[in-house]
Amino acid sequence: MSDDVIRDRKDQHLDVVLSGGGRHARDAGFDAVRFVHEALPDLDHAKIDLGVDFLGRRLKAPFLISSMTGGPSRAEAINAHLAEAAQALGIALAVGSQRGALEGGADGGLNASLRDRAPDTPILANIGAAQLTQGVGVDQARRVMEMIGADALIVHLNPLQEACQPEGDRDWWGVAAALEALIRSLNAPVVVKETGAGISAPTARRLIGMGAAVIDVAGAGGANWGLIEGQRATSPADKAHALAFADWGIPTARAIADVRAACPEATLIGSGGIRNGVDAAKAIRLGADIVGQAAGVLEAATRSSDAVVEHFDLAIRQLRTTCFCTGSANLQDLRHAALQSP
Repeated sequence: MSDDVIRDRKDQHLDVVLSGGGRHARDAGFDAVRFVHEALPDLDHAKIDLGVDFLGRRLKAPFLISSMTGGPSRAEAINAHLAEAAQALGIALAVGSQRGALEGGADGGLNASLRDRAPDTPILANIGAAQLTQGVGVDQARRVMEMIGADALIVHLNPLQEACQPEGDRDWWGVAAALEALIRSLNAPVVVKETGAGISAPTARRLIGMGAAVIDVAGAGGANWGLIEGQRATSPADKAHALAFADWGIPTARAIADVRAACPEATLIGSGGIRNGVDAAKAIRLGADIVGQAAGVLEAATRSSDAVVEHFDLAIRQLRTTCFCTGSANLQDLRHAALQSP
């Protein structure tokens, strides 16, 4: 696929998301989860510990800036803002697909400058699972990690998006075997994530069996990449095809709970429709180790690193208050906070 096609597609993705399009028809399921309020917390709000270990580094708060975009020229400023904010906040950063940079196109700021801007935070590189049967292997995976000084590699699963994308990669025969071979050979942590349709408990068990270090459920409730592809399509048939999948997928809250029950020792990222710090607290209570957000912070990322910091400062404040009002001195306590009966 040509560099121009990839670059134009990434630009169109940004336009759809920034315009508010491509939102999932289902919610992420967090409204059905309600904490029992603690009216007499024996805590100092300011001393609540939100820190967590992730990929060998200590985060100040359990947040990951999830994968957004890799290709277009305007992504360079976005990625710079995200890296600077991640460093300032002490949270993790996952970049968007590096396919364009890998194939020799513009890197959109996904180069050594990213690590320079965020020397202390976990950074996750990113390739697509569909490319693993198209010549992308261990050498290429190491290259994308080296480009940005990454601590780990994300391999994203996006079958619905590819099926709805007019120029999508629909032949997934052999992808699972290629993924396992990569995980076994890379000698670096591999994070396997969905892109908005969720990962089921049986698939999570399978991935952990392959050697995946981290699962990101990326459930339904946020951006729907099938719909996003439908909105950028020019063919009425392509648009109608994508529209039928408006409510497709496993809601994030359910995916987190199911995967945690099936994989009790796994490191788990909860993402997909996280709106605020209260949702983040619910995701952690259901079993997530850290929480990812992408589309919700994209508009701030187009403006400045300060805007991204302000966005997450609010979410962190909301998470801290949720801990306060559940009597949770730290995230371990929050994982055992009482929930109201349905």
